[in-house]
Amino acid sequence: MLNATEQRVLDAIDMPALIAYLCELVAVRSLDGEESAAQEHVAAQLQRSGMDVDRWQIDFDTLRRHPSFSWEVERSEGLGVVGAIGADTGGRSLIFNGHIDVVPAGDEALWRYPPWRGTVADGRVYGRGALDMKGGLCCAIYAARAIRDAGVKLRGRLFVESVIGEEDGGCGALATVLRGYRADGAVVVEPTELCVAPAQAGALNFRIHVPGMSAHGCVREEGVSAIEKFFPIYQALMAFERQRNDAAADPLFQRYTLPYALCIGKVEAGNWASTVAEELICEGRFGIAVREAIAPARAAFEATVAAAAAADPWLRDHQPRVEWWGGQFAPAHIPSDHPIATTVAAAFGTATGAPARMEGMTYGSDMRHLVNDGDTPTVLFGPGDVRNAHRPDEYVPIADLEAVTQTLALTALRFCGYEE
Repeated sequence: MLNATEQRVLDAIDMPALIAYLCELVAVRSLDGEESAAQEHVAAQLQRSGMDVDRWQIDFDTLRRHPSFSWEVERSEGLGVVGAIGADTGGRSLIFNGHIDVVPAGDEALWRYPPWRGTVADGRVYGRGALDMKGGLCCAIYAARAIRDAGVKLRGRLFVESVIGEEDGGCGALATVLRGYRADGAVVVEPTELCVAPAQAGALNFRIHVPGMSAHGCVREEGVSAIEKFFPIYQALMAFERQRNDAAADPLFQRYTLPYALCIGKVEAGNWASTVAEELICEGRFGIAVREAIAPARAAFEATVAAAAAADPWLRDHQPRVEWWGGQFAPAHIPSDHPIATTVAAAFGTATGAPARMEGMTYGSDMRHLVNDGDTPTVLFGPGDVRNAHRPDEYVPIADLEAVTQTLALTALRFCGYEE
């Protein structure tokens, strides 16, 4: 049931303005390494929303020395942006966190709607980043704005974090933690299909170098094709993936056949069409279980590659090399009955009249920086389905945007407390 204050805050949510701002924000390209214009845009919006805004240049020289640091895109500069409302008068502190960076649009001819212009159609907002995750970030901003517009004073501090670099390793969230932003609870507004997620799997980028020996293609049997030598390694890794996932029994991931997927997404080999390939390089992501330690997981992966090589006369003497590079997303979790998880779940039930679903997410996210590095109990909860991210015609349902904004507003009121 809503009380009068909660109803007043929900009535103050301006959905037309939220949708208009999301379309505006989609039009500000924010590829990894090119996020500053979008961060300035968000900082200005936070100020217009009546928040105290902290905007700073991230010190990457210091940041890269942190053990949790990783990235794929080199940056010479980047902005941190945090808005805040509320007071320290006995209430709990709360963080809403969202990333501003987006992945490339790919072949724009495959898009029905332009990727760099927010388009409203069929009850959805289309555009690169509309789902992942400018939509969730807008929900956070407009939930906080509704509390301000309704004249409600929170007893605890509410922070809205806009961070860079999530897609390639989470440098912005780590920088925000190290600036001192920690709280009694947090919500990372990733697309979760409106599930409350107290757990996220990990994902480690890897690269495997497979050696061969070149020869003219007309006498290919006198060479050793790195492409052919890759096959047994690939088969061993797929068997390794099945073994790991068959052993997984976490009820939060029960609807997934492969909650901890091992995906090889890029393969390059050879240097000339009529030359036997002297090297193959593949890249991929290695899914890590929620309570799994990183070092033994890497060791098991490397042992699998080594065992496949040991069974091949050529590879036995010419060992493949495993390299860990780019995004290294550790897993993270909190108890399902932690107050931040139960508060979000109850708020969702109040806002929508439907019971909240609690599940784990199979993708890596900035949750792990807040939990593992910032000691901030965190859940993932946001609009839309991640399956519609990183592809043409990315979209977020408007109904989800409304449900999430209402849920976040109620979460802030109930978690932080407010002056009666």
